[in-house]
Amino acid sequence: MQWPSATHVVLIPSYNPGPGVLATVAAARAQWAPVWIVVDGSTDGTAAELLVVASQDPHLRVLVLPENRGKGAAVLHGVHQALQAGFTHVLTMDSDGQHPAAQIPQFMSASVAAPEAMILGEPVFDAGAPRLRVRGRRISNWWTNLETLWAGVHDSLFGFRIYPAAPLERVMRHQPWMRRFDFDVEVAVRLSWYGLRCVNIPAAVRYFPAAEGGVSHFRYGRDNALLTWMHFRLVVEFLVRLPVLVKRRLSGD
Repeated sequence: MQWPSATHVVLIPSYNPGPGVLATVAAARAQWAPVWIVVDGSTDGTAAELLVVASQDPHLRVLVLPENRGKGAAVLHGVHQALQAGFTHVLTMDSDGQHPAAQIPQFMSASVAAPEAMILGEPVFDAGAPRLRVRGRRISNWWTNLETLWAGVHDSLFGFRIYPAAPLERVMRHQPWMRRFDFDVEVAVRLSWYGLRCVNIPAAVRYFPAAEGGVSHFRYGRDNALLTWMHFRLVVEFLVRLPVLVKRRLSGD
């Protein structure tokens, strides 16, 4: 593939990730160009550090939002800017180093081969992954499969993915939701409803303990309540859409 790419950009939303974000960005840049990072109202000083790095790297762009809006809102901001710049696809990855930068070229190649598809990471957890979160995601995965009539979303929460940018922006612009922790799940469901197929690729994921600089903004009660409300909304809409989805499935579209 041509590098730097004129069609595919790595997009990293970032909120108070700590100094480890510099290693994440460096790892992504070692595998791809261009790389964009959207600083989502961080207050930990990383915006200034990233801007210094970007000033010395023409293939790194830092977009700074003045206040925290949530992961989905940060991705939407980046996607809008990417479309304005002529890019057609975005690969999203977390800023905390959990996602495998080494697999960026593999995912990009899969997207070039199937440009109409979502390229979804299917997480392969290491021994340090919190059991509660590994087991808990099975619930969200089950509901996601129901809401999409088992269209092929192997993992609903893993954020290491490639989206066609135009459908992603269109779906998000028509919804007031999908702006925070609900983004990864709801966008997979709605893009599936939109007709995008799924290509799943196993991807290593690593959880860093706090002693190694790991930062987590997941709040068990708050975010699970958000996911519960999200799935309630999606199930209601799924029931309305069900005849169309069944017809599409039977026709093979």
